[in-house]
Amino acid sequence: MEPVSLVVGALAAGVSDTAKAAVQDAYEGLKRLVKARFSGRPAVEVALAGHEADPQTWEKPLARALTDSGAVADDAVIAAAQELMRLVDEDGSRPGRYRVDVRGAQGVQVGDHNRQANVFQAPPPVP
Repeated sequence: MEPVSLVVGALAAGVSDTAKAAVQDAYEGLKRLVKARFSGRPAVEVALAGHEADPQTWEKPLARALTDSGAVADDAVIAAAQELMRLVDEDGSRPGRYRVDVRGAQGVQVGDHNRQANVFQAPPPVP
């Protein structure tokens, strides 16, 4: 799963009123880490608060804010999101669904129900 989808999904999953205490603790920990990345950027903090109230409406603004702030490249944020998703969706996390590793990848798209068309150019010949 790509980092931004992982973090946004984890934040959405942790909002549930029926979440167990462990899930709520993991959610608060992830939210704390994300807020630290957003410190001093009020527009971004609004996106996080908006997402907590209405995840569908604020999903894209939050994803952009996470990307722009560098939060999705922060190992601690990724680890916290993975842990939260492990607690929320143990069956999905067992086969590695929430593992993030796109080193050297091109045209990556991870997740469910995606559609993508890629055109890759051949690498230049080696002299």
